Amino acid sequence: MDTHSQGVTYEKVDDAYFKARGLRRHAGVWSLWALGVGAVISGHFSGWNLGLAQGGWGGLFIATIVIATMYLGLTFSLAEMSPAMPHTGGAYSFARTAFGPWGGFLTGLAENVEYVITPAVIVFFIGSYAAAILGAPAESQPLFWIAFYIIFVTLNYVGVELSFRFSLIITILALLCLAVFNLSAIGNIDFGRWALNIAPDGTELPEGNGPFLPFGTYGILAALPFAVWLFLAIEQLPLAAEESVDPKRDMPKGIMAGMFTLLVSAFLILTLNPSVTGVGSHKLGASGEPLLDGFRALYGTEIATLLAIVALTGLIASFHTIIYAYGRQIYSLSRAGYFPRALSVTHGERKTPHIALFAGALLGLAVMLAVWFAEGADKGAQVIGGTLLNMAVFGAMFSYVMQGLTYIKLKRDFPTLERPYKSPVGVAGAAATVVIALVTIYMQLQDPVYRVGVYWVAAWFAIGILYFALVGRHKLILSPEEEFALTKGEKAYETH
Repeated sequence: MDTHSQGVTYEKVDDAYFKARGLRRHAGVWSLWALGVGAVISGHFSGWNLGLAQGGWGGLFIATIVIATMYLGLTFSLAEMSPAMPHTGGAYSFARTAFGPWGGFLTGLAENVEYVITPAVIVFFIGSYAAAILGAPAESQPLFWIAFYIIFVTLNYVGVELSFRFSLIITILALLCLAVFNLSAIGNIDFGRWALNIAPDGTELPEGNGPFLPFGTYGILAALPFAVWLFLAIEQLPLAAEESVDPKRDMPKGIMAGMFTLLVSAFLILTLNPSVTGVGSHKLGASGEPLLDGFRALYGTEIATLLAIVALTGLIASFHTIIYAYGRQIYSLSRAGYFPRALSVTHGERKTPHIALFAGALLGLAVMLAVWFAEGADKGAQVIGGTLLNMAVFGAMFSYVMQGLTYIKLKRDFPTLERPYKSPVGVAGAAATVVIALVTIYMQLQDPVYRVGVYWVAAWFAIGILYFALVGRHKLILSPEEEFALTKGEKAYETH
């Protein structure tokens, strides 16, 4: 039976459709905490440091405060929306309820860019670390990318129980690695000499003690996209709603515990890593392995290489958990018909969205290799990693704008919706998220080096929108989140 609503066509399917797309409940609070922290923690190992070249230490520090404010507004909003609408569609399903099918699709498409490209950025830095450890030439890095994709897509394919267990273990190891670095660094830092060693013209100050804002207030704005990397992907947690044992109870706890863990870690690494004697903000501003640079300065090259192997845990933690995220994100949009339905079929015994996992990996690798060859392998982390990073950040910022607006609209249009948790910052926090995300997008468009990444995303959006306009909107399924939206919340969320 087909039904028509809001310019789209729905098909009501039987239980066999959903049976072939079933998931398994397993996650508790600590699994959700690990999923959130693990998704982000690689940003404390690599990527954030590129903002030092844009704003100097002071510019990146203030940018991090601004971005942390945005993420607090976002996570508090998600902590309220996710238990009220506990569905694996996450941000797409929230926006679908607030703004209709097109609003849901555009939000889902933006998150798709973020979750497919973010592991590509992470595996780029994994390749950088691995090549540095093994002394391999830069040209060999694509081999590392392919190998790590194969290993961790397989791990996610095996089953949700193993996937969550591995996430918890590897996230704890990554935090322990950061703790070892931070404790080691405390007695070996000279903040003024090393963290403030960038001159207003971008060169290195040999004696340090340079200006707090070497590039002025503009440097704060220019550093915003890189400060995002310290928190990017914490918002993926609602995607685990259908695999959470009790999402109404556990989801808010997992989201906010993860956010506050990341706040502490972010400001520690931002303060200590550039301050280590012999490192400095100028050097880290172009580094593909900033934590390894810090370990080398603290312990010497030989011991640092051993520690760098441990340091890979942070990158691996995020790589693994965001592969989980793109798998569930593609799965949810496919199950509802926004993406081709075949992508949402789950493995009969393992109950993992294996087709979505494979498809996301192939797309991420294709984009990476395209940027690698288009930019030139000799460009290094600042250009190649930065271009990929800006693609992920642009997709994320667009989705944050939509999520903030979604929260505001749901508060107005669904005042009686049961909300087991309520955001302490409410509409004001969501509005701050929207404003800061828009400013970050604007700043991305000002940098000619990274603007190319935004153009890549624009092409991605154009293809996606064309597909949905011509095909996807005529093939939607009355999935749980769609029924909830169509009935304006009268039909409660029920998984099939």
